[in-house]
Amino acid sequence: MPKAEENAIVRQQMEELHAHHLTLGDERVASFYPPEMESEAHRFGIAFTHIDGTHWHHGDSEHAFPLHSISKVFTYALALEDNGREKTLEHVGVEPSGDPFNSISFDEENNRPFNPMINAGALVAASLVHGDGLDEKVGRIVERLRIYAGNPNLHVDEKTLSDELVSNDRNFGLSYIMRSLGMIYGDLEENIAVYLSICSVKVTARDLAHMAATLAYGGMNPTTGERALAQARVRDVVTVMAMCGMYNAAGEWAYEVGIPAKSGVSGGILVLVPNYFGGAFFSPGLDVHGNSVRGINMCRDLSTRFGLHAYADPDEAMFGRMEPVGPPPGVSGTH
Repeated sequence: MPKAEENAIVRQQMEELHAHHLTLGDERVASFYPPEMESEAHRFGIAFTHIDGTHWHHGDSEHAFPLHSISKVFTYALALEDNGREKTLEHVGVEPSGDPFNSISFDEENNRPFNPMINAGALVAASLVHGDGLDEKVGRIVERLRIYAGNPNLHVDEKTLSDELVSNDRNFGLSYIMRSLGMIYGDLEENIAVYLSICSVKVTARDLAHMAATLAYGGMNPTTGERALAQARVRDVVTVMAMCGMYNAAGEWAYEVGIPAKSGVSGGILVLVPNYFGGAFFSPGLDVHGNSVRGINMCRDLSTRFGLHAYADPDEAMFGRMEPVGPPPGVSGTH
Protein backbone atom coordinates (compact mmCIF):
# COMPACT_ATOMS: atom_id res chain seq x y z
CA MET A 1 0.00 0.00 0.00
CA PRO A 2 1.44 3.45 -0.89
CA LYS A 3 2.58 5.47 2.11
CA ALA A 4 0.26 8.40 1.41
CA GLU A 5 -2.74 6.09 1.21
CA GLU A 6 -1.74 4.34 4.44
CA ASN A 7 -1.35 7.70 6.21
CA ALA A 8 -4.79 8.82 5.04
CA ILE A 9 -6.41 5.62 6.30
CA VAL A 10 -4.66 5.85 9.67
CA ARG A 11 -5.75 9.48 10.12
CA GLN A 12 -9.33 8.67 9.16
CA GLN A 13 -9.48 5.71 11.53
CA MET A 14 -7.95 7.78 14.33
CA GLU A 15 -10.44 10.62 13.92
CA GLU A 16 -13.38 8.20 13.74
CA LEU A 17 -12.24 6.40 16.89
CA HIS A 18 -11.72 9.69 18.72
CA ALA A 19 -15.21 10.94 17.82
CA HIS A 20 -16.78 7.60 18.74
CA HIS A 21 -15.15 7.22 22.15
CA LEU A 22 -15.54 10.87 23.09
CA THR A 23 -19.23 10.17 23.72
CA LEU A 24 -18.91 6.72 25.32
CA GLY A 25 -17.80 5.24 28.62
CA ASP A 26 -18.93 7.86 31.15
CA GLU A 27 -20.91 5.26 33.08
CA ARG A 28 -17.65 3.39 33.82
CA VAL A 29 -15.81 6.40 35.24
CA ALA A 30 -15.17 5.73 38.93
CA SER A 31 -12.81 8.58 39.82
CA PHE A 32 -10.53 11.40 38.75
CA TYR A 33 -7.03 12.07 40.03
CA PRO A 34 -6.76 14.55 41.53
CA PRO A 35 -10.51 15.01 42.11
CA GLU A 36 -10.49 18.49 40.60
CA MET A 37 -9.71 16.89 37.22
CA GLU A 38 -13.43 16.15 37.00
CA SER A 39 -13.74 19.63 35.51
CA GLU A 40 -11.42 18.41 32.72
CA ALA A 41 -13.52 15.31 31.99
CA HIS A 42 -14.06 16.44 28.40
CA ARG A 43 -10.34 16.24 27.55
CA PHE A 44 -9.34 13.44 25.19
CA GLY A 45 -6.07 13.34 23.27
CA ILE A 46 -4.57 10.61 21.11
CA ALA A 47 -1.25 10.37 19.28
CA PHE A 48 0.76 7.80 17.35
CA THR A 49 4.34 7.74 16.13
CA HIS A 50 5.53 5.19 13.59
CA ILE A 51 9.08 3.85 13.75
CA ASP A 52 9.82 5.69 10.49
CA GLY A 53 9.12 8.99 12.30
CA THR A 54 5.66 9.63 10.87
CA HIS A 55 3.38 11.10 13.53
CA TRP A 56 -0.37 11.49 13.86
CA HIS A 57 -2.27 13.23 16.65
CA HIS A 58 -5.80 14.43 17.37
CA GLY A 59 -7.88 16.06 20.10
CA ASP A 60 -6.19 17.26 23.31
CA SER A 61 -2.83 15.82 22.29
CA GLU A 62 -0.97 18.99 23.37
CA HIS A 63 -2.44 19.11 26.87
CA ALA A 64 0.27 18.43 29.49
CA PHE A 65 -0.34 15.98 32.35
CA PRO A 66 1.95 14.29 34.92
CA LEU A 67 3.50 10.97 34.01
CA HIS A 68 2.63 9.46 37.40
CA SER A 69 2.92 5.67 37.14
CA ILE A 70 3.96 5.72 33.48
CA SER A 71 7.29 7.02 34.78
CA LYS A 72 7.92 3.58 36.30
CA VAL A 73 8.75 2.22 32.85
CA PHE A 74 11.61 4.65 32.38
CA THR A 75 12.99 4.50 35.91
CA TYR A 76 13.10 0.71 35.64
CA ALA A 77 14.80 0.97 32.24
CA LEU A 78 17.62 3.08 33.68
CA ALA A 79 17.94 0.81 36.73
CA LEU A 80 18.41 -2.11 34.33
CA GLU A 81 21.08 -0.25 32.40
CA ASP A 82 22.89 0.81 35.55
CA ASN A 83 22.86 -2.61 37.22
CA GLY A 84 22.24 -5.29 34.60
CA ARG A 85 19.43 -7.82 34.49
CA GLU A 86 20.62 -10.26 37.15
CA LYS A 87 21.39 -7.70 39.84
CA THR A 88 18.14 -5.85 39.16
CA LEU A 89 16.20 -9.11 39.44
CA GLU A 90 17.74 -9.72 42.84
CA HIS A 91 15.97 -6.59 44.08
CA VAL A 92 12.71 -6.42 42.10
CA GLY A 93 10.87 -9.23 40.32
CA VAL A 94 8.85 -9.42 37.11
CA GLU A 95 5.72 -11.27 38.29
CA PRO A 96 2.23 -9.73 38.09
CA SER A 97 1.02 -9.12 41.63
CA GLY A 98 -2.71 -9.25 41.05
CA ASP A 99 -3.01 -6.42 43.59
CA PRO A 100 -3.64 -2.66 43.27
CA PHE A 101 -0.64 -0.48 42.42
CA ASN A 102 -0.19 0.78 45.99
CA SER A 103 -0.72 -2.52 47.79
CA ILE A 104 1.53 -3.58 50.66
CA SER A 105 2.40 -7.01 49.32
CA PHE A 106 5.69 -8.65 48.42
CA ASP A 107 7.20 -11.73 46.86
CA GLU A 108 8.10 -13.29 50.20
CA GLU A 109 9.85 -16.29 48.66
CA ASN A 110 12.42 -14.04 46.94
CA ASN A 111 12.25 -11.15 49.44
CA ARG A 112 11.52 -8.47 46.85
CA PRO A 113 8.57 -6.53 45.37
CA PHE A 114 6.68 -8.44 42.70
CA ASN A 115 7.46 -6.09 39.82
CA PRO A 116 8.62 -2.52 39.07
CA MET A 117 5.23 -1.36 37.80
CA ILE A 118 3.70 -1.19 41.28
CA ASN A 119 4.74 1.37 43.88
CA ALA A 120 6.86 -0.97 45.99
CA GLY A 121 8.86 -2.12 42.98
CA ALA A 122 9.15 1.39 41.56
CA LEU A 123 10.60 2.64 44.84
CA VAL A 124 13.21 -0.11 44.73
CA ALA A 125 13.94 0.64 41.06
CA ALA A 126 14.48 4.30 41.94
CA SER A 127 16.95 3.27 44.63
CA LEU A 128 18.91 1.29 42.02
CA VAL A 129 19.47 4.27 39.71
CA HIS A 130 23.05 5.44 40.04
CA GLY A 131 23.83 8.97 41.13
CA ASP A 132 25.31 11.03 43.91
CA GLY A 133 22.20 12.26 45.68
CA LEU A 134 18.73 13.42 44.70
CA ASP A 135 19.62 16.02 42.07
CA GLU A 136 21.96 13.76 40.10
CA LYS A 137 19.56 10.80 40.10
CA VAL A 138 16.57 12.90 39.08
CA GLY A 139 18.68 14.73 36.51
CA ARG A 140 19.80 11.48 34.89
CA ILE A 141 16.28 10.10 34.62
CA VAL A 142 14.81 13.38 33.31
CA GLU A 143 17.56 13.61 30.70
CA ARG A 144 16.62 10.12 29.50
CA LEU A 145 12.96 11.11 29.34
CA ARG A 146 13.93 14.02 27.11
CA ILE A 147 15.74 11.65 24.75
CA TYR A 148 12.79 9.24 24.64
CA ALA A 149 10.41 12.10 23.84
CA GLY A 150 12.74 14.12 21.64
CA ASN A 151 11.74 17.09 23.80
CA PRO A 152 14.55 18.93 25.63
CA ASN A 153 12.02 20.94 27.65
CA LEU A 154 10.64 18.14 29.82
CA HIS A 155 11.15 18.90 33.51
CA VAL A 156 9.80 18.16 36.98
CA ASP A 157 6.66 20.20 37.63
CA GLU A 158 7.25 21.64 41.10
CA LYS A 159 3.54 22.23 41.84
CA THR A 160 2.72 18.60 41.07
CA LEU A 161 5.68 17.39 43.14
CA SER A 162 4.66 19.58 46.09
CA ASP A 163 1.14 18.12 46.00
CA GLU A 164 2.49 14.56 45.80
CA LEU A 165 4.81 15.06 48.77
CA VAL A 166 1.88 16.15 50.96
CA SER A 167 -0.04 12.86 50.59
CA ASN A 168 2.85 10.46 50.81
CA ASP A 169 2.27 8.35 53.93
CA ARG A 170 1.72 5.10 52.06
CA ASN A 171 5.01 5.36 50.17
CA PHE A 172 6.79 5.98 53.46
CA GLY A 173 5.00 3.00 54.98
CA LEU A 174 6.01 0.76 52.06
CA SER A 175 9.59 2.00 52.25
CA TYR A 176 9.93 1.42 56.00
CA ILE A 177 8.51 -2.09 55.70
CA MET A 178 10.83 -2.90 52.81
CA ARG A 179 13.85 -1.53 54.68
CA SER A 180 12.95 -3.63 57.71
CA LEU A 181 12.89 -6.68 55.42
CA GLY A 182 16.17 -5.82 53.71
CA MET A 183 14.61 -5.01 50.34
CA ILE A 184 15.76 -1.40 50.21
CA TYR A 185 18.54 0.62 51.84
CA GLY A 186 19.69 4.17 52.35
CA ASP A 187 17.88 7.47 52.77
CA LEU A 188 14.20 6.68 52.33
CA GLU A 189 13.08 10.30 52.16
CA GLU A 190 15.53 11.05 49.38
CA ASN A 191 14.53 7.93 47.46
CA ILE A 192 10.83 8.76 47.68
CA ALA A 193 11.65 12.26 46.42
CA VAL A 194 13.42 10.70 43.41
CA TYR A 195 10.40 8.51 42.67
CA LEU A 196 7.85 11.30 43.05
CA SER A 197 9.96 13.78 41.08
CA ILE A 198 9.84 11.56 38.02
CA CYS A 199 6.11 10.95 38.54
CA SER A 200 5.75 14.77 38.44
CA VAL A 201 7.29 15.30 35.01
CA LYS A 202 4.57 16.61 32.70
CA VAL A 203 4.20 15.32 29.14
CA THR A 204 1.67 15.58 26.33
CA ALA A 205 0.17 12.70 24.37
CA ARG A 206 2.51 13.71 21.54
CA ASP A 207 5.52 13.38 23.85
CA LEU A 208 4.28 10.07 25.16
CA ALA A 209 3.74 8.64 21.66
CA HIS A 210 7.36 9.48 20.79
CA MET A 211 8.49 7.83 24.03
CA ALA A 212 6.54 4.70 23.18
CA ALA A 213 7.86 4.68 19.62
CA THR A 214 11.41 4.89 20.95
CA LEU A 215 10.81 1.63 22.82
CA ALA A 216 9.12 0.16 19.73
CA TYR A 217 12.20 1.10 17.70
CA GLY A 218 14.64 -0.80 19.89
CA GLY A 219 15.47 2.09 22.20
CA MET A 220 16.27 4.66 19.51
CA ASN A 221 14.13 7.76 19.05
CA PRO A 222 12.76 7.45 15.49
CA THR A 223 12.50 11.22 14.96
CA THR A 224 15.94 12.24 16.26
CA GLY A 225 18.02 9.08 15.82
CA GLU A 226 19.28 9.44 19.41
CA ARG A 227 19.50 6.32 21.57
CA ALA A 228 17.58 6.40 24.86
CA LEU A 229 18.02 2.78 25.96
CA ALA A 230 20.42 0.00 25.06
CA GLN A 231 18.68 -2.39 22.69
CA ALA A 232 19.55 -5.33 24.92
CA ARG A 233 17.38 -3.86 27.70
CA VAL A 234 14.31 -3.01 25.58
CA ARG A 235 13.00 -6.58 25.55
CA ASP A 236 13.05 -6.75 29.35
CA VAL A 237 11.23 -3.44 29.76
CA VAL A 238 8.55 -4.19 27.17
CA THR A 239 7.97 -7.68 28.55
CA VAL A 240 7.36 -6.33 32.05
CA MET A 241 4.97 -3.74 30.59
CA ALA A 242 3.04 -6.49 28.80
CA MET A 243 2.68 -8.55 31.98
CA CYS A 244 2.37 -5.90 34.69
CA GLY A 245 1.66 -2.50 33.15
CA MET A 246 -2.07 -2.18 33.73
CA TYR A 247 -2.26 -2.52 37.51
CA ASN A 248 -4.49 -5.37 38.71
CA ALA A 249 -6.26 -5.45 35.33
CA ALA A 250 -3.09 -6.73 33.61
CA GLY A 251 -4.45 -10.22 32.92
CA GLU A 252 -7.69 -8.94 31.43
CA TRP A 253 -5.68 -6.46 29.36
CA ALA A 254 -3.37 -9.16 27.99
CA TYR A 255 -6.37 -11.34 27.15
CA GLU A 256 -8.51 -8.69 25.46
CA VAL A 257 -6.01 -6.18 24.05
CA GLY A 258 -2.65 -7.93 23.92
CA ILE A 259 -0.50 -4.80 23.46
CA PRO A 260 2.32 -3.83 25.86
CA ALA A 261 1.13 -0.79 27.81
CA LYS A 262 1.52 1.29 30.94
CA SER A 263 -1.09 3.53 32.50
CA GLY A 264 -1.07 6.34 35.04
CA VAL A 265 -3.72 7.84 37.30
CA SER A 266 -3.51 11.20 35.55
CA GLY A 267 -5.36 9.52 32.66
CA GLY A 268 -2.47 8.67 30.37
CA ILE A 269 -1.78 5.35 28.68
CA LEU A 270 1.38 4.48 26.74
CA VAL A 271 1.16 1.59 24.26
CA LEU A 272 3.51 0.13 21.69
CA VAL A 273 3.80 -2.59 19.09
CA PRO A 274 7.49 -3.51 18.72
CA ASN A 275 8.98 -2.75 15.29
CA TYR A 276 5.80 -0.91 14.30
CA PHE A 277 4.59 2.11 16.32
CA GLY A 278 4.08 3.78 19.67
CA GLY A 279 0.84 5.35 20.83
CA ALA A 280 -0.54 7.45 23.66
CA PHE A 281 -3.94 8.39 25.03
CA PHE A 282 -4.99 11.01 27.54
CA SER A 283 -8.40 11.20 29.17
CA PRO A 284 -8.72 11.79 32.94
CA GLY A 285 -11.83 9.71 33.74
CA LEU A 286 -10.61 6.54 35.49
CA ASP A 287 -12.14 3.09 35.97
CA VAL A 288 -12.02 1.10 39.21
CA HIS A 289 -8.45 -0.02 38.43
CA GLY A 290 -7.19 3.55 37.94
CA ASN A 291 -6.97 3.28 34.14
CA SER A 292 -8.35 5.84 31.67
CA VAL A 293 -11.80 4.68 30.53
CA ARG A 294 -11.58 6.27 27.08
CA GLY A 295 -7.99 5.12 26.70
CA ILE A 296 -8.90 1.52 27.54
CA ASN A 297 -11.83 1.56 25.12
CA MET A 298 -9.65 3.04 22.38
CA CYS A 299 -7.06 0.32 22.85
CA ARG A 300 -9.67 -2.42 22.64
CA ASP A 301 -10.91 -0.96 19.38
CA LEU A 302 -7.40 -0.60 17.99
CA SER A 303 -6.56 -4.17 18.87
CA THR A 304 -9.69 -5.46 17.15
CA ARG A 305 -9.76 -3.20 14.09
CA PHE A 306 -6.07 -3.43 13.27
CA GLY A 307 -5.32 -6.95 14.50
CA LEU A 308 -2.67 -5.68 16.91
CA HIS A 309 -3.04 -8.31 19.64
CA ALA A 310 0.32 -10.01 20.16
CA TYR A 311 -1.24 -13.37 19.32
CA ALA A 312 -3.55 -12.25 16.53
CA ASP A 313 -3.39 -14.04 13.21
CA PRO A 314 -1.25 -12.01 10.78
CA ASP A 315 -4.19 -11.93 8.38
CA GLU A 316 -6.10 -9.83 10.92
CA ALA A 317 -3.69 -6.90 10.54
CA MET A 318 -4.95 -3.99 8.43
CA PHE A 319 -1.38 -3.07 7.49
CA GLY A 320 1.64 -5.31 7.22
CA ARG A 321 4.07 -5.16 10.12
CA MET A 322 7.05 -3.00 9.15
CA GLU A 323 10.60 -3.93 9.99
CA PRO A 324 13.05 -1.42 11.51
CA VAL A 325 14.30 0.85 8.75
CA GLY A 326 17.52 2.21 10.27
CA PRO A 327 18.11 5.56 11.97
CA PRO A 328 16.06 8.27 10.23
CA PRO A 329 18.15 11.23 8.99
CA GLY A 330 16.70 13.85 11.32
CA VAL A 331 13.01 14.55 11.67
CA SER A 332 10.70 12.78 9.23
CA GLY A 333 7.55 14.42 7.94
CA THR A 334 4.58 14.76 10.26
CA HIS A 335 1.25 13.98 8.66
